[in-house]
Amino acid sequence: MPRKTYFKKQPVQKRILPCKLNRYKYFCLALLLSLTNISFAQSKTFVKKFQPIADSLSVEYRIPTSVILGISIIESGSGKSRNCKLLNNYFGIKGKNKLKKGIKSGYKQYPDAAASFADFCRVIKKKKFYKKLKGEENYKLWIDAISKSGYSEVPELWKKRVSDAIRKNKIYITRQNN
Repeated sequence: MPRKTYFKKQPVQKRILPCKLNRYKYFCLALLLSLTNISFAQSKTFVKKFQPIADSLSVEYRIPTSVILGISIIESGSGKSRNCKLLNNYFGIKGKNKLKKGIKSGYKQYPDAAASFADFCRVIKKKKFYKKLKGEENYKLWIDAISKSGYSEVPELWKKRVSDAIRKNKIYITRQNN
């Protein structure tokens, strides 16, 4: 006579077949890579478009082009942020604006991108560290000084993101090296 078992039967768990799991992993990886490439392509286009403005301001204010472009990439999402689209604000500079009723923002409005870039350089020129770094081409020194000056609410993360943007877009190469 067969022995009776007194254990409850465990419910059968559905298993994802290895081939389906692999397809899912590859799909996620492909999606991630395509999004990264889109973001990288956007910032490359952004750099190409605004490098002439940044170069001319770099000569005038003696702030490295890489610093100007790197910060604008991060602060404007390569020109895709809400503040950038509505206000032509490429640097997250706070101030007054004339947006329509119903749209509120504490960020400054500019007539065009060139005005935003120029105002950023004027803001940096007023900082204590400016006289010491004026003419210095090492972007790391500038990014460190700007982050310590209170430009960002999360200075260490901001500094890393700006430095990464500069390296990924290879805008650390100075005008003299081009």
